[in-house]
Amino acid sequence: MQDNWKTKTIIFLSSQMLSIFGSSVVSFAVVWYITLKTGSASLMTVSILASFLPQIVISLFAGVWADRYNRKILIISSDLLTGVSTLVLAIFFLMGNESITLIFIISAIRSVGSGIQMPAVGAILPQIVPMEKMTRVNGINSALTSAMMLLSPAIAGIFFATIGFGYTLLLDVVTAALAVIILSFLKVRAYQREIKDGEESLNEGTFSELKAGISYTKNHKLISRLLIFYAVFFFMVSPAAFLTPIMIARSFGTEVWRLTANEMFWTAGAIFGGIVVAWLGEFKDKIRMMAISTISFGITFILLGLSTNFIFYLGVMFASGIFLPFFSTAETVLILENVEEHMLGRVYSIVQIIISAVMPLGMLLFGPLGDIIRIETILIGTGFCILLLTPFIWRTKVGTKSYVKTDIT
Repeated sequence: MQDNWKTKTIIFLSSQMLSIFGSSVVSFAVVWYITLKTGSASLMTVSILASFLPQIVISLFAGVWADRYNRKILIISSDLLTGVSTLVLAIFFLMGNESITLIFIISAIRSVGSGIQMPAVGAILPQIVPMEKMTRVNGINSALTSAMMLLSPAIAGIFFATIGFGYTLLLDVVTAALAVIILSFLKVRAYQREIKDGEESLNEGTFSELKAGISYTKNHKLISRLLIFYAVFFFMVSPAAFLTPIMIARSFGTEVWRLTANEMFWTAGAIFGGIVVAWLGEFKDKIRMMAISTISFGITFILLGLSTNFIFYLGVMFASGIFLPFFSTAETVLILENVEEHMLGRVYSIVQIIISAVMPLGMLLFGPLGDIIRIETILIGTGFCILLLTPFIWRTKVGTKSYVKTDIT
């Protein structure tokens, strides 16, 4: 059926939106709980490490699994893992056993689930969506994701302020269950890759396949250059991503609505940007779009650091969020166009490892530093560093595109 891919896309995106919504609610609730209970940038750093470091370890293998096993089953398994672990945390808190240490432990378990899921999600898209529709679908996906991110802090804020942290966690349990049920209706072939040049057999071990993926990425001129860019870029993004709630509490006030507004204005901008990307449908020069987005992030981070009025701060947050869909869609489609399908899982896992590693590393520096100097100063400094990074990505050359045939019907 000609439009069958549209039905599959709707099922897949619906499941992902529920999963993202629940995970986002938990993430906001954890950040706010630590912020309002402790006000410590150092403890926030520990939370970030617990949420990212396990992803690094599991991602070493998750990319291989995404290239070897049924990607749909991997996604379902990860949703079940995160849902059950969140249920355990909710039960402990509802019974009065409140523990920040337990939050760190469950965050680490949830991080394992995310590490398994992300390469599979990225690699399964070419099995569902025609390549010529990929930019538009990614724009729609970005807008929907941003909509969930806009809704989730509002819902999390209402639950957090009225019925408490424990009941807020239960939202993720429900959405994870619904996501699994919906995804079970997705009919997609169990990916079976063929033997490619340089591979001995399909029965080679996990470590051999991992080594092959690393070698492929290292020798791919475009992907290797993108990874260098990611390493520096996301290191510099970490303060804006994780320390702004602490900055708001210190400089503007500790009211929950301020923390909620911070997230909602960012995601409102991202929704607007996602709608524009879906309307445009295609970027002729994806590298140029990434570079323009990078410049915009640098400028807005500097303006966030210079903000002395909360309304102005929220306006800058909105403006910064606009460029997220442009950046993420351009880099996602760029990878899909230039990486063979049998390597997509491993390439996505390596990308995830880089991001998951450098952001906690950034927090190891910027988190404790945020207890010594003003976070505004850190944002201004990292914003300038991002601006200095722009020429590197602007001059990146794209090689020959390699579209991979799939079973799209």
